[in-house]
Amino acid sequence: MIRLTLSSRTLSHTFLPDTAICDDCLRELFDPTSKRYLYPYIGCPNCGPRYVLMTNLPFERKNTTMAEWEICPSCKEEYEDPQNRRYHAELNCCPDCGPNYYLTVNGERYEGEKMFRRVAELLKNGEILLMKNNGGYHLVCDAFNKEAVQVMRDKLGRPRKSFAIMVKDVEAAKEIVHLSEKEEEILLSKKRPILIAKSKSEELSSIIAPNNPDIGLMVPYTGLQHLLFHFGSPRFIVMTSANYPGEPTIHKDDQLTRLLEDFQCAVLIGEREIERSVDDTVLKVTKLGAVPFRRSRGYNNLLNITLPSSRPILTLGADLKSTITLVKDGHVIMSHHLGDTSKYGTQLKFERAVKDYLNYHGVALSDTIIGHDLHPEYFTTKFAQTLEGYRHVAVQHHKAHLASILALKNKLSEPVVGVIFDGAGYGEDGEIWGGEIFVGSVQEGFARRGHLRKASLIGGDAAATFPLQALAGFIGDFDKELLDRLQLPEPFPKALKIKEKNIRTFPTTSVGRLFDAVAALTGFHLDNSFEGEAAIGLEYLAGQSPIVEEVYPFPWTGEELDYRPLFEEMIQSRLKGTSPSVIARGFHRSLAQAVVDVITALCKEYDTNYAVLSGGVFHNSLLVSDIFDLLKGTNIEIFYDDEAPLGDNCISLGQAAILSAMNND
Repeated sequence: MIRLTLSSRTLSHTFLPDTAICDDCLRELFDPTSKRYLYPYIGCPNCGPRYVLMTNLPFERKNTTMAEWEICPSCKEEYEDPQNRRYHAELNCCPDCGPNYYLTVNGERYEGEKMFRRVAELLKNGEILLMKNNGGYHLVCDAFNKEAVQVMRDKLGRPRKSFAIMVKDVEAAKEIVHLSEKEEEILLSKKRPILIAKSKSEELSSIIAPNNPDIGLMVPYTGLQHLLFHFGSPRFIVMTSANYPGEPTIHKDDQLTRLLEDFQCAVLIGEREIERSVDDTVLKVTKLGAVPFRRSRGYNNLLNITLPSSRPILTLGADLKSTITLVKDGHVIMSHHLGDTSKYGTQLKFERAVKDYLNYHGVALSDTIIGHDLHPEYFTTKFAQTLEGYRHVAVQHHKAHLASILALKNKLSEPVVGVIFDGAGYGEDGEIWGGEIFVGSVQEGFARRGHLRKASLIGGDAAATFPLQALAGFIGDFDKELLDRLQLPEPFPKALKIKEKNIRTFPTTSVGRLFDAVAALTGFHLDNSFEGEAAIGLEYLAGQSPIVEEVYPFPWTGEELDYRPLFEEMIQSRLKGTSPSVIARGFHRSLAQAVVDVITALCKEYDTNYAVLSGGVFHNSLLVSDIFDLLKGTNIEIFYDDEAPLGDNCISLGQAAILSAMNND
């Protein structure tokens, strides 16, 4: 068991966010009269990395990885001058006293301008580069070079998953994606996230984002990145985290061995150590707002909300897209995205984050309520059991989804209707939930009021990998002659036999698997090479439909959403030769109508005008747009907050909100 007994410390100091280079520093970077001309580590009190460099609190140079670099007299004078814009700039440095970058290529070392010109030459020649940024290493190549991107896919084991790209500036971005004013504002914000935007370049999409209507892109957020483009690097470059699928981003130079063995590429190395890796934030603008797919770099850890509790609370989130949340004296500190805890490297990162959060904020485990998921096999659940806290409390996954948004909206006592759709979460009955409908409030608790009609999860987790297997779980009880007419390939016939014998077949209400099933019905017969691949492909297919108003029956019975009439109609459409895109579009519209039917019926029944949508399914902007379109003319308000991830990044916050309500005495 892990014990931590620590001295008290207030929250006058906490983690600070990593932000993009400011305009003042950018001007200096390219000013030949500045002592920081072309210096990659340029920064000031208003910009640059913080969290990734901190070794302790408060944020002072001695508590960062810059401690080993002694400040020179000139920089010290700036630091001590109240009239200087670098007054109390804890990371203040220059080429004379600070770290720098160098490039290694086949044993040769390059520095300064020669380094940047060599990088540009390598990228233009189709080479792949490892590059150290503020929060970890990235793999970089020319985004329009099919061969280079394919090598990256082969080496990383990412056959079809999209790669994020970095573009020189907003003007370059507008050449390849459609940008609204809101999206442009987000792209240029201090967070500098990866923005998921609608593609208008078929050539680029086919290379970096196949079968996807969107491209994830960002603009430079460090001096180093601006310098790459300044010295002639391609205007569109793949900029993807240097890690194998599911593993944490590499941030230490001595962790590069495996990648270097695989890629045999040049490395752009920064001398400043990174204390902890932080992934790029990923955002998408939908009718809900600016939705974080991954809440990470640029976000404040200290949330602008209060969760009262008689004791400190530590919650450990979900197994995938994990985060942790600490509540002390009502203050709420939520970590950045930590990753997939099924991977050993992420487990180490997770354990380190827990210890840092407790230690840096002076919280003793013995006085702390520990919250975790209901799933007994999650790493986070098992890790919670090693912590000697005051009490351990399991919180249901989908209730945590709902509570997270209400906490951020400060609507803890407001009764709402919650529609939570995702791939999977352990239910209170031990079954796999994922299409849940709740009523209630954080303070009074949530009651499960309904759900998607139960389907069969054939082969357990394998159904999430093989959409045809998921389809068998939804329509396996239909007329055999009808199913034969569909002429579906393996593993559909095999899955039907497994279902018939009831071998490793489990009930589920997962809407994530519903999307997989419909994708299979409309022609997606591959395996899911990454989470949500079939669903993304289905949204892309639906967007190509010339017909929008096609709606299939998807009735709300008062207790469940019955998918049987939906599939019966879609199958008949398929057999009649209806275009797969029309069927895909009809499915989206039908699901949206079903959600609206549920919300309007239950809002009336429970006398509330408020509803919440959460869970990874609602990353689907087409579905969300349809729901808002169908809600027009009603007085129902959908609660959402731009700080709230819809995926599992939010689970630890929701757990904390529920435990706060239980322990506010």
